[in-house]
Amino acid sequence: MEFWEAIAVQLRQARTAQSADDVVRIFQPPSSADAFFAGSGGNDSLESALDDAGWTHIWRVAHYYWAMRAPDGSEITYIEGDIYRGNRPPIG
Repeated sequence: MEFWEAIAVQLRQARTAQSADDVVRIFQPPSSADAFFAGSGGNDSLESALDDAGWTHIWRVAHYYWAMRAPDGSEITYIEGDIYRGNRPPIG
């Protein structure tokens, strides 16, 4: 499977993610975070996929730095492709 095709599959799966654990499972293997989304340079975003799945923003600084809450109440923070479980608010 080619790179962008694999990203499209991951984003389709993310559109049904109901928890932080679902997101981490979809975007394995992890980087220095709990998981990593490699498709941030594409036409679609993880942020919009999770929005489609019913997630809500906790806060958003930029398209590359935000936190969202899942329908089950769990949370993730996204920092330039890195995905962390929980809300890691900006400092300052």
